[in-house]
Amino acid sequence: MRDTTEPLVKFGNHFSLQAIFKAFWGRILTTWGIVVIENVLIATIPFLIGLSIDGLLAKRLDELLLMIAALVLLVLIAVGRRVYDTRAYGTIRVHLGLAVDKKNAHEDVSSRNARLDMSRELVDFLEQDVPELLTALIQVVVSFAVLAYFHLYLGLSSIAILLAMVIFYSFFHKRFYRLNATLNSYRERQVTLLGQGDRFGIFRHLSLLRATEVSISDTEALVYGGIFLLQILYIAFNLYFGAGLPDLTAGRIFSIATYSWEYVEAALALPMALQGWSRLSEITARIQNQKSSEPKA
Repeated sequence: MRDTTEPLVKFGNHFSLQAIFKAFWGRILTTWGIVVIENVLIATIPFLIGLSIDGLLAKRLDELLLMIAALVLLVLIAVGRRVYDTRAYGTIRVHLGLAVDKKNAHEDVSSRNARLDMSRELVDFLEQDVPELLTALIQVVVSFAVLAYFHLYLGLSSIAILLAMVIFYSFFHKRFYRLNATLNSYRERQVTLLGQGDRFGIFRHLSLLRATEVSISDTEALVYGGIFLLQILYIAFNLYFGAGLPDLTAGRIFSIATYSWEYVEAALALPMALQGWSRLSEITARIQNQKSSEPKA
C-alpha cells in the first residue's frame, strides 16, 4: 500500500517556481490557457461597446447582439476556469507541502510551520498573480493596439509610460527583498515564542512584525503614489490629444478614454508582480535552506 505521507511528485532539492511548473505543467498550462481566452474576450468588450454605441446611433442591432454573445461566452469561460483552478492548485499545494516538510524535517517545529505556509505562497503566485499578470499583459497589448490604431502618438505614449513605471520600481526592488526577508525571519520564530509563553517576548515579536509590515506598506504606498502621478500625466495627454483627432465619433472617444484607463489599470499589475517576485525569491532561498542573497525564484 502506498505511503500517503510521501509526495507523489519529486522536486529534488529545488522548490522554485520553475520546479513546480515542470512537475505540474499540464495543469498549470490548462489554467493559464483558459485565462488567456477569458481575458482576450474581456479586453475586446470596450471596443464592442464602442461599436454598439455607433451601431445604435445608426439604428443597427448587429453590433449590440455581437457584444451580448461575447459577454455570455465570457461568463461560461470564467465560471469553468474557477471551478477547475481550485482543484488543480489544491493538488499542487498538497504535494509541494509534503516535499517542503520532508526537506526541512531537521528544523525546529516553528521554522517548519512557517516554511510550510511560505511554500503555499509559491502556488498562490502561480494561481493568482500569474493569471493577473497575464490579464494585464493582454489588456496592455490590446489597449496599445487600439490606441495606436487611433493615432501613433497614443501608442507611443503607452510605451513611454510603461518604461517609466519599470524604471521607477527598480529603485525599490532591493528594499522590498530586504523587508520581506526580515518579515519571514520573524514568522519562523513565532511558534517557538508562543510555546515559551513569555508574554513580553510575544509582545515584542508582534511589535516587530507590525513595524516590518508598516515599512513594507509605506514602501508600497510610495511606489504606487509615484506610479499614479505618472499615470495622471498619461491619461491627461491621451484625452487632450484624442479630443483633437479628426473624424471623432462618440464611440471612438469612448474607446480612447476607456482603453487609456484600462491600460493604466493593467500596467499597475507590473510593479505588483515585480514585488511578488522579490518576496518569492527570498522564500525560495529560505525553504531550500539557502542564504537570502537574492537568488532566482
